[in-house]
Amino acid sequence: MSAPTAQRPVVDVHIIVRQGGKILLSQRGGPYGYGQWHAPSGKVEPGEALVQAAVRELFEETGLRALPEALTLCHTVIHHQGDGTPDRIGFFYEAHQVAGELENREPEKCLALEWHAEHNLPENLIPYPAAGLHGVLHEPGSVTHHNWPE
Repeated sequence: MSAPTAQRPVVDVHIIVRQGGKILLSQRGGPYGYGQWHAPSGKVEPGEALVQAAVRELFEETGLRALPEALTLCHTVIHHQGDGTPDRIGFFYEAHQVAGELENREPEKCLALEWHAEHNLPENLIPYPAAGLHGVLHEPGSVTHHNWPE
């Protein structure tokens, strides 16, 4: 009998955009997390630098542009899926300066883009991205191990 093959984790980026004490959130419209909220995010493509993936995903989803030097890596989440699918490593960036008009550029995946007060975030955040968002707000620079078995 051969040993089980380890699956590589999925690597993704999440972009926190703040303005006037509010954070931009996206409401999921796809099958995963339908109706729940999270920050703009997406998977890193093979060979793509993390910060470039963050710049790309922010624009693809929201129409907002950010230069790589306007993004700061603020938190990392190592998430255990627990359902046999690959675990995830999420890098949470904060965009300090953005340009462009906010637009839902992926209506097939996103029901809404809305600004939410930092101190009054929706209760129905997707748990894994919520761990990173709370890390950015309360423990910047740290790592969260989310959903790991005891």
